[in-house]
Amino acid sequence: MRKGLKITLIVLVILAVVLFPLIGIYNNIVNLDQNVNAKSSNIDTNLQRRSDLIPNLVQTVKGYAVQEKSIFTDIAAQRAKLAGAQTIGDKANADSQLSGSLNKLLAIVENYPQLKSDQNFRDLSVALEGTENRIAIARQDYNSSVTIYNSAIRRFPNSIISGAFGFNQKPFYKAAEGSQIVPKVNF
Repeated sequence: MRKGLKITLIVLVILAVVLFPLIGIYNNIVNLDQNVNAKSSNIDTNLQRRSDLIPNLVQTVKGYAVQEKSIFTDIAAQRAKLAGAQTIGDKANADSQLSGSLNKLLAIVENYPQLKSDQNFRDLSVALEGTENRIAIARQDYNSSVTIYNSAIRRFPNSIISGAFGFNQKPFYKAAEGSQIVPKVNF
């Protein structure tokens, strides 16, 4: 009887030695996954902040630049596209297109010096600039957390646990094709 108890204890100790590190690996992967999700949400929050500022900016510019209707329509369409984006890739693409349209709007402002002196416009421009900086930092934070997560799930023995529980690699936040090309604005 004593020998049976001893064998049972040895088996339990061996199981504990094997299972506890595996549980730790699983929990670490879950934490990294949640961190990536939180960083993605931070991007969404900042994109929403920018999207909320844009109508006010458009309204301010509209009063001065009535003949520039196409840019206002374009910005509205790009905001709607960003709001409907589901994946990181779709969000990056829509974000890039909205940024291009916003750059065109800001280029139009150069033709209206009285608009640049409008306090409401200046306040909105400062808020928009701050939001753009927040978006850039949120993208960097997201991509850093994706790097850590993707590395963790590919390392051995983590790869066994991540494969068994369906943890897949996360996509990086990449700029859309052609976003590095400065848009041409014609007046």
